[in-house]
Amino acid sequence: MTKLSVNINKIATLRNARGENNPNLLRVALDCELFGAEGITVHPRPDERHIRYKDVYDLRPLLKTEMNIEGYPTPSFIDLILKTKPAQVTLVPDAPDAITSNAGWDIKTHKSFLTDLIDSFKEAGVRTSLFVDTNISNIEMAADTHTDRIELYTEPYARLYPKDKEAAVRSFVLAAEFAKSLGIGVNAGHDLSLENLSFLSNNIPFLEEVSIGHALICDALYKGLEHTIKSYKSCLK
Repeated sequence: MTKLSVNINKIATLRNARGENNPNLLRVALDCELFGAEGITVHPRPDERHIRYKDVYDLRPLLKTEMNIEGYPTPSFIDLILKTKPAQVTLVPDAPDAITSNAGWDIKTHKSFLTDLIDSFKEAGVRTSLFVDTNISNIEMAADTHTDRIELYTEPYARLYPKDKEAAVRSFVLAAEFAKSLGIGVNAGHDLSLENLSFLSNNIPFLEEVSIGHALICDALYKGLEHTIKSYKSCLK
């Protein structure tokens, strides 16, 4: 069964709006675990507009499930990973001022940099994942970086899904199957929701993990966090 990792960036955004500790980020993360999430994802950015580096250090010893830290590998981010040693690091090619991740790596251009970085993280015992689109040649080069997994950038799937779900999922199935044939694990994330998650999961039943934040937290405002997490998990069965 595909694991659900809950991205709690939006909880941090809400907390930071008032400069206090409400909602309590640590409590929410632990509740996500209690309600069935198999992982917690955080994506600290240089301006710390949501998750702060201190949050990562505070969360790391408390979590009982897997911690997934996403981010662009700046020197400070690399240092954070090597010091906290999460279960997984997901490397994304975000510019510092990006609102959210909106593209996968051009691995040909960054192959040497990524390979050295991934080898360093793996030596520290951290599982690695590269955020990529469905380009087959790009995924083939990802294998040369020694990454453990890729995370498929699923915004194109989510955009097309309401119009033509079969067309929306086609390239993702091909990309996932190709990655699997190379011995690379497959994660997925971005704009996944209760509307489109089951179809993706049914068509790629060997997905290792999905990371979901924005839609899940929005749903929780109406349905409550426990019910929402259980609803998302039911999409992955």
